[in-house]
Amino acid sequence: MSGDDVLRPVALVVDDEESVRESFRLVLDQDYEVLDAPDGARALELVRANHVDVVLLDIRLPEMDGIEVLERLKALDDSLEVILVTAVKTVRTAVAAMKLGAFDYLTKPFEDEELLSLVRRAVEKRSLEREVTFLRGELARRHDRDEIVGEHPEMQKLARLVTQVARTTTTVLISGESGTGKELIARAIHHRGPRRDKPFVPVNPAAIPEALVESELFGHEKGAFTGAHQRKLGR
Repeated sequence: MSGDDVLRPVALVVDDEESVRESFRLVLDQDYEVLDAPDGARALELVRANHVDVVLLDIRLPEMDGIEVLERLKALDDSLEVILVTAVKTVRTAVAAMKLGAFDYLTKPFEDEELLSLVRRAVEKRSLEREVTFLRGELARRHDRDEIVGEHPEMQKLARLVTQVARTTTTVLISGESGTGKELIARAIHHRGPRRDKPFVPVNPAAIPEALVESELFGHEKGAFTGAHQRKLGR
């Protein structure tokens, strides 16, 4: 593999006919590093051993058909983009393929530009998804670093305790004087816990009249009490 190949997206062509694999290679070779496989088993081996961006998968293969290979490829790497290649596209097969996560269909015969356009879009989609995943990870790491800052042993102890508590589903009571960072700790626990993707809803009962605390937390129906002019959802 040359230095230029390292920077190029990798396309895997899966077809039992060598002449077909070679025709794909001739079209794709200028912009992509091209791997090829004559059957599903070899395709799975190549995906396990290599970084592959897009797979061009013939629907009719010996031993394992394209749908089964697609399912196994997605089990290995759910973000892998797979384009099914077929001479006859049936609605039933198309629906099955899309349900399994195929990127699109390519129906034979096709023009070179149609192939290149489809592969280009698949690679761009995979690249964008990777970038989003990377950025989310970076944001999460930065959030973890910025939540609790301090070199004092007590602060380090607190940070460790937050991490331990966040792994559980138990109720946590955080106490302390005003301005000591109780909400910061609550946010840190939420962010590091299994419900990090759910909303974090801070409530300050001290700022709510005692008679309205229950309504603020759990909501009320219209007319439930004087002044309840409309239905209100709880937090």
